[in-house]
Amino acid sequence: MSPAIAAKEGGRQRRAGSHHHCLDVRSEVPPALALCGDGLPGGEAEALLPPEPGSRGTRGCRAELGSILLLLVLYVLQGIPLGLAGSVPLILQSKSASYTDQAFFSFVFWPFSLKLLWAPLVDAVYLRGFGRRKSWLVPTQYILGLFMIYMSTQVDVLLGDREGRGPDVVALTVTFFLFEFLAATQDIAVDGWALTMLSRENVGYASTCNSVGQTAGYFLGNVLFLALESASFCNKYLRFQPQPRGIVTLSDFLFFWGAVFIITTTLVALLKKENKELTPTKEETKGITGTYRLLFSIIKMPAVLTFCLLILTAKVGFSAADAVTGLKLVEEGVPKEHLALLAVPMVPLQIILPLIISKYTAGPQPLNTFYKAMPFRLLLGLEFAFLVWWTPKVKDEGGFPVYYYVVVLLSYALHQITLYSMYVAIMAFNAKVSDPLIGGTYMTLLNTVSNLGGNWPSTVALWLVDPLTVKECAGAQEQTCGTTVAAELCTKAGGSCVTTLDGYYVESVICVILGFGWWFLLGPKFKKLQEEGQSSWKCKRIN
Repeated sequence: MSPAIAAKEGGRQRRAGSHHHCLDVRSEVPPALALCGDGLPGGEAEALLPPEPGSRGTRGCRAELGSILLLLVLYVLQGIPLGLAGSVPLILQSKSASYTDQAFFSFVFWPFSLKLLWAPLVDAVYLRGFGRRKSWLVPTQYILGLFMIYMSTQVDVLLGDREGRGPDVVALTVTFFLFEFLAATQDIAVDGWALTMLSRENVGYASTCNSVGQTAGYFLGNVLFLALESASFCNKYLRFQPQPRGIVTLSDFLFFWGAVFIITTTLVALLKKENKELTPTKEETKGITGTYRLLFSIIKMPAVLTFCLLILTAKVGFSAADAVTGLKLVEEGVPKEHLALLAVPMVPLQIILPLIISKYTAGPQPLNTFYKAMPFRLLLGLEFAFLVWWTPKVKDEGGFPVYYYVVVLLSYALHQITLYSMYVAIMAFNAKVSDPLIGGTYMTLLNTVSNLGGNWPSTVALWLVDPLTVKECAGAQEQTCGTTVAAELCTKAGGSCVTTLDGYYVESVICVILGFGWWFLLGPKFKKLQEEGQSSWKCKRIN
């Protein structure tokens, strides 16, 4: 519904199987063999390497507790930039930023969906003496830490907190795009290191560290920050004497976590060694070409190409509800920290839902669940539009009544049920059709396309809100509000721009119509992909 409580189909989407990041380019698996699928991808090969004489034997999780805790810390750090980026749109909305500005800022959430483009480079190029994963992890986290500390001195100016200036959205977008790019690069390095840091018996804990750590980091960078940054929340719940500002500012938060990044990275660089017996014995980067050839050969297959085209358009119907609703609620006066806190009671539901839904997607036709859930999620888009319309009507001098937040919470819970039904179904289908001999690369490609299918409609939806909105100048004759310049002239003439038709409502209806059109016309074709034989999804062998 908003960047703080948005669907996991955006930039911070938890990747199924991301702990088996199989874009590691190994010199032991030549490009020709990778193309024909005669070997495991690098990440899986690393995880399955047999123990060398004298190397680690069978070890319990207690023996590797230090490594597990280190992975958890690294994934928590990864979630901090994601959470901060998710909080900025709510801050911008509270400063009356335009939806065109919000659309531009939404590009910040794209790097995690595009990291497939540079993952082979991260996996293949490294300093052997320093460590394959540390070669990228250490400099990336140092840059993140230093960048955060520097930005703590500039962010107030960028947010427009001084001299009455508005937010510098372009500078904020560039800044947080770099944050997300660095976090995505750190994710590639940590995912790969997890496979070699833990023994084969304990490598399964990597996914737990990923899920728990990244969620905790996002919570700290988003929900906790928005609560502590809010003067009203702190005055009501945390202070005895009211103050004009919250306990922390974005500047304080950036400086603190920048220092944590630098200290943690220094300790990792000095104290943590990579497992030499699991490091490739021969540094060779020509496998990068082989990986890109492999990706291209996968996407050229007719079944895969059809899947990609359909999944890239399947989520258009949800874009207005997912990308704009939360911002509209903030615009109507709902405190941004209250919206963020709605994510807290949803955590148990988000844990239980995949377990329940997986019972229905574990069979041979997981896309049936996707297809059945889609119309309910589309109808919730209309319910969200009604919720936005209803919001100013229940607002009173003391804010919003408790029953209003109950309705919002129930709406969000229903949204999560439909979202997870579709999300788990897609993940199950991707796992089902992926060629097992190149499963990691195959899964990463399909998941990347699925993520992009949620990113681009959200950006477009935000961009179209302002053009679809109709305003008129009240109090000044012969003036209009069609453009920014015209709105300024209206204000100078003593008038004010009044919205007569909110583009959000227009967009909500259009999206639902397009969504049902996709469901009726393309949905059956999407389900029919389940009937394709395994040969339709396997790469052609090249000898």
